Amino acid sequence: MPTSIVTYLGALRTKCVHLKSNNSFITDAPTDNNGKGEAFSPTDTLATALASCMLTVMGIKARDMEVDLTNATATVTKTMAAEPRRIFKIEVVFDIPTAVTEKERKILEKTANTCPVHYSLHPDIEKDITFNWQ
Repeated sequence: MPTSIVTYLGALRTKCVHLKSNNSFITDAPTDNNGKGEAFSPTDTLATALASCMLTVMGIKARDMEVDLTNATATVTKTMAAEPRRIFKIEVVFDIPTAVTEKERKILEKTANTCPVHYSLHPDIEKDITFNWQ
């Protein structure tokens, strides 16, 4: 079964629809690549997917450990390379307002770094991950 449908709307914009939920989002080409930059670019969504995936798998593990990660955030910075045009580096800074033991911290950080998106990204993409715990 397909996961999504992406429709080109013109003017370097797409609409992406998740088929199971019917949720959608728009992408625009970034300003540094002929676009308006009025929404996530496709490469923005890829970089953001890394942080989202990491928080999701941490949330699953944290729930099993009876640790509440509510209100944890991840700030994502994407750096592009020119030749060929591609994502060169993704920086993710987690701010986690939860007191945990050293053992819990290590387990949760290891879990985050083994998320499916992390494993799916090309090894040439530099990943700079920082965890700031309360």
